[in-house]
Amino acid sequence: MHRILLSVPVSSAFLLLSACTSLQSTFNAHGPAAHGIADLSWFMTILFLAVTLIMWVLLVVAFTKRRGSLAEHVPIDIGGGQVWIAIGGLAVPLLILTVIFVLGLQLLADFPIHGVSGEMHDGMGMSARAAVSKPEIRLGGHQWWWEVQYLNGALDQQFTTANEIHIPAHRPINIELETADVMHSFWVPSLHGKVDLIPGFPNFIRVEASEAGAFKGQCAEFCGAQHAHMGLLVVAEEPDDFEAWVANQRSPGAEPTTNTALAGRQIFLAGPCSLCHQIRGTLAGGHVAPDLTLSEAAG
Repeated sequence: MHRILLSVPVSSAFLLLSACTSLQSTFNAHGPAAHGIADLSWFMTILFLAVTLIMWVLLVVAFTKRRGSLAEHVPIDIGGGQVWIAIGGLAVPLLILTVIFVLGLQLLADFPIHGVSGEMHDGMGMSARAAVSKPEIRLGGHQWWWEVQYLNGALDQQFTTANEIHIPAHRPINIELETADVMHSFWVPSLHGKVDLIPGFPNFIRVEASEAGAFKGQCAEFCGAQHAHMGLLVVAEEPDDFEAWVANQRSPGAEPTTNTALAGRQIFLAGPCSLCHQIRGTLAGGHVAPDLTLSEAAG
């Protein structure tokens, strides 16, 4: 019995820590905002494990000190134990939750929030020290894919991709979030926290990657039958590589060079595919489904 009591907390700690190396993990931080969230997450996890350990120690002590049968003890309704209830059931939880609440508010205050009016504010409603800038990317949630529109300074659309967001590393990028149908949620745990996409209410997030890399994200709000497959990828590149990628994306689609590719283009343009999808440089100009343009350099 003692072995069973001791194995439960050890197994629980092992399962918790085994997920810390996942690519899609709050603890796998690669941006300023994610580092703040990771620090708070580590504090909460360690605190949880410490409290759990103390509780199991008290249970083991109570179990080992128990003697005789229930009939040999005083009646169970005799009273007593109110001090333990007040300390363990009220004072300690209240203290822990208060500390976490205050730390959470401080973390929110450090996150700049892009208001609908275009003015940048920090978490306390004061004007942020960072320079005010308009969104560079407009991210649209669909059932069940992500539409990524890259904008210029006037919020005019330059080009559109799907399910993969490219950003330059080492600087913040303002992203406008909107949904075309139901509620979705943008969550890339390695870069920032979760932000909801609510119909009729545009939302905003400032994302920054401290290094180049690919960071997995996911829709974190149940949005229908294919919700689990509504993933995305944020690719942070060095500034020169990002500018080269942007220049390549502005180019029209690559011309087919083989008989198979020529036949594929004919089937695509003559069929219903071109009504929903777009390939820049061709007659396919749909805006319902992802842009399928693939330049020669990307091909």
